[in-house]
Amino acid sequence: MPKKILHILPCNTFSPKFINLIKENFDYYKHFFLLTSGMEEELIKKDKNIYIAKKTVRHGLSYYLQALLKIHQADKVILHGLFDIKLVILLFFTPWILKKCYWVMWGGDLYYHQLGNNDRNYKLKELLRSFIIKRIGNFVTYIEGDYHLAQQWYGTKGKYHECIMYLSNTFTDYDLPPRHDQSTNILIGNSADPSNNHEEILEKLVPYKNEDIKIYCPLSYGDQNHAKQIIEKGKAIFGEKFIPLTEFMPFDKYLELLANIDIAIFAHKRQQAMGNTISLLGLGKKVYMRNDITPWQTLSEMNLKIFNFDNIGSEENLTSLSSEQSLKNSEIIKNYFNKETLKSQLQKIFED
Repeated sequence: MPKKILHILPCNTFSPKFINLIKENFDYYKHFFLLTSGMEEELIKKDKNIYIAKKTVRHGLSYYLQALLKIHQADKVILHGLFDIKLVILLFFTPWILKKCYWVMWGGDLYYHQLGNNDRNYKLKELLRSFIIKRIGNFVTYIEGDYHLAQQWYGTKGKYHECIMYLSNTFTDYDLPPRHDQSTNILIGNSADPSNNHEEILEKLVPYKNEDIKIYCPLSYGDQNHAKQIIEKGKAIFGEKFIPLTEFMPFDKYLELLANIDIAIFAHKRQQAMGNTISLLGLGKKVYMRNDITPWQTLSEMNLKIFNFDNIGSEENLTSLSSEQSLKNSEIIKNYFNKETLKSQLQKIFED
């Protein structure tokens, strides 16, 4: 008897490619996709295995009724992120299905434990989340440290499944075009979200403001009020050397930008921007991040050479990675963060 697998996920940049990956590589008709309307919805070709709820009351009711029905019919329920509080409530009142649930951990959903405002609303959400996370049977991530945080924070005893989860976490090889400039190109952060801690990065770079540098700062999505503040501060300190990226860039164009970066600096205080980090390491770029977050341990254990954010301006100089280390990092990334690894890991989860 074939297993039925229900995926509950939002429409975002990951969703169309993930559904196509399942169509092209697995028995698609075992899978049903229950989505909420969102970005790139038009890229999903609808059929009887896909339901996308529009942002109306009627579609919303239909979505949660279908969720209630299908989580009972399915052999496995794959929760792509755990952000939807209404879904959390539904799971709270159906605890008997939690053992067959697989939580694909995105980061922000886990770290809500730390990031939420400590008010009555937060406490109620955490009460509901704690109840279900403790009882979920399976946890899907390649950042094992995040799984251990779930154990520490919520007392979960569910099974860890190593999986790079989405094609956005696979490395796309790219023939680097010849450089025509001599400047040191620095990328800071990956969005306008304040969790990028842009101000802290800019302060770290002040000692180098008179050197031949260009600072690229992606700000096209996230908190636009924060983006304005960062643009003002960046321009005030670095003038024309600070280059805010305020328009959405197609993936190919963004990859071209990353190819011209020498150094990337991320100052997140949790697991974030991993797709960017993987691409940059695969392209042989020098990456700084904090050494007290879970990706540091994961990447270090893979023998990737990464650099401690706290050392900028003291022990480390703003120089590119050596050719030898660049090549080594690139090979490690290519050998693990690829489509074949992803397919193999998903196969294990689907047949578990």
